[in-house]
Amino acid sequence: MKISGRTIKQRLYGLRTLPSNLKRARYFRGHGVHSPYVYSIVRQVFMASGFITSDHSIYEALLLKGVGRKRATQLQNLAFHCNYERVGIDCAVEKFSEYDMVIATTDIPLEQLPAMAHEARQQQMTLCVMLPSLNRERDKMCKSLVEQHPSTSVDNRGYLLLFNNHLPKQIFRL
Repeated sequence: MKISGRTIKQRLYGLRTLPSNLKRARYFRGHGVHSPYVYSIVRQVFMASGFITSDHSIYEALLLKGVGRKRATQLQNLAFHCNYERVGIDCAVEKFSEYDMVIATTDIPLEQLPAMAHEARQQQMTLCVMLPSLNRERDKMCKSLVEQHPSTSVDNRGYLLLFNNHLPKQIFRL
């Protein structure tokens, strides 16, 4: 039986991470985040109740791709907060140089994610992977991307952000 696009098996898959979710409780509202950069993202982007900019172009494009309103709003606010002027959605690796941030939705094949992460690292840009724990294979792939990533990564359950900037290697699971 399918409810809201996910099978019951996919919905129950999240129960295996219950102990991990209890550990994440300390990051509620930014408490326990010892990076000023990530703390400001948590407080000003993830916790914002609405848009912090009048531009809604990323939001509308993500809605057309099937991303939920809350996550689309957060990514729109993230782009404004981080001063990303050019954001690509599901674009080819060859076109990464045109963007400041690339969002990979579930339409991107799992095998392309390592190449996208590598190219994002080379171009010094941010990569956003939507629904990192959608299924077992995607979860393993995203965990391996985080392990290999040299800079800061933020996983807030809805998407995984791989920042490629001056920040040291830090892993935040909010």
